[in-house]
Amino acid sequence: MDEPVKALEFEATLNEDRTLTVPPQVAAQIPPGRQLRVLLLVDDADEERDWIRMATEEFLKGYDESDAIYDELPGG
Repeated sequence: MDEPVKALEFEATLNEDRTLTVPPQVAAQIPPGRQLRVLLLVDDADEERDWIRMATEEFLKGYDESDAIYDELPGG
């Protein structure tokens, strides 16, 4: 039977020597020599901007000049 998985989350910045530092309060929860599985989640602002731009472009492709009449409705 597999052992239960415990997730520990913390934020870190890549050090100049391309290593990560585990905060002491997190490291204290892990027995020395314990095998770890590491998952890195990296914010990618450029990719997010690309998705937003593409979604906007696709949305506007569905807009037709005849839809402009709705722009003149009260409250619009």
